Amino acid sequence: MWRYKQIYKVTKSTIGPLKKDFSTAKTLNSEGYSFELTDTQREIYELAKKFAKEEIIPVAAHHDKTGEYPSEIIKKAWELGLTNAGIPEHCGGLGHCTFDACLVEDAFNWGCAGIASTCLTSDLGQHPVILVGTKEQQKKYLGRLVEEPLQAAYAVTEPGAGSDVNGVKTKAVKKGDEYILNGQKMWITNGGVANWYFVLARTNPDPKVGANKAFTGFIVERDFPGVQPGRKEDMMGQRASNIHGITFEDVRIPKENVLLGEGAGFKIAMLVFDKTRPGVGAMATGIAQRCLDEARKYATERKTFGVPIIQHQAVAFILADMAIGIETARLAWMKAAWDIDHGKRNSYMASIAKCYGSEIANKCATNAVQIFGGCGFNKEYPVEKLMRDAKILEIFEGTSQIQRSIISKLLFDSTRDNILPDVQL
Repeated sequence: MWRYKQIYKVTKSTIGPLKKDFSTAKTLNSEGYSFELTDTQREIYELAKKFAKEEIIPVAAHHDKTGEYPSEIIKKAWELGLTNAGIPEHCGGLGHCTFDACLVEDAFNWGCAGIASTCLTSDLGQHPVILVGTKEQQKKYLGRLVEEPLQAAYAVTEPGAGSDVNGVKTKAVKKGDEYILNGQKMWITNGGVANWYFVLARTNPDPKVGANKAFTGFIVERDFPGVQPGRKEDMMGQRASNIHGITFEDVRIPKENVLLGEGAGFKIAMLVFDKTRPGVGAMATGIAQRCLDEARKYATERKTFGVPIIQHQAVAFILADMAIGIETARLAWMKAAWDIDHGKRNSYMASIAKCYGSEIANKCATNAVQIFGGCGFNKEYPVEKLMRDAKILEIFEGTSQIQRSIISKLLFDSTRDNILPDVQL
């Protein structure tokens, strides 16, 4: 049973605790699928949406312009329990299910995708430890994220290995009770500020050994000698996000920091994506919904030929298509999240939610700019930022092409009639 221990509310002028205990509130409907949020889920979403309105949106343009790390916003979100969604209760966390965590993703990305990424992408680094970490590893590394507003990061991508995980060159060689890590990672969200990293490295040097046995997952602390974050990358969109390359030079990792066992790294990485890709779908619907909200508002205010442009069928149909895409994309991530929360292997739906949602977000952003006309191309209006922020959704956590590859493989696999088996480690 997933429980929500405490929730907070944002008042008009202050942020303070709401003394209400939800320890017995179910956030999952164990009897079946429902299109109605529970009272607890509704409060989670409303809290996150209010936080986005009052704390994120007012400073989004500033952080987009400067690329400044939004440390104060992260601290406030952490204080409210809006970060570290999946950390188990035995580590001091709230133990949110994937569905509930996605509600926060949706709301925060409606506010600003860059700030949302910095606030919430720590979950990606945490999930390997949540899924397969020992109790000792969980208490040590997840517990500290509950005690302080610290970040974790997921370090897999390399200069020559993104979608092709088998191309990972970072290697770890076992020497006694330690592993010596050498290599380079790139495009790591929170790479410059993380307290610790999940790192995928090759431990079997034989090139003939398949990915499912060649790689190992490690927990690497930022303070380990030899860990060297590079410069902050100057990105097109999501500019508040902290993106860095990281070099590992003769980093000594104790054997206690191996996750699940030597050779299990690839399996861990793939299981993590099943948990996090619904979240990318939720990110996408948040951005897309903001595009529709801004475009609809502008279309009711802007007049041509004596009437608001929303009354012109050409514009109205664009808005209608945006709404259709958003509603279907939201249902996709909800189904993917529901599946994993109910013990089903959701690779099929997770890839659909990620692929379709990211493309809908980009389509909605393009359409919003079109409705704004020349104003949409101007930084004084919000939609050009939404367009820049949306693009990366089609790239990170597996490109749209990789998602289609996964979907088609599952669709035409000999076990296609049972493409959602129970998760087993």
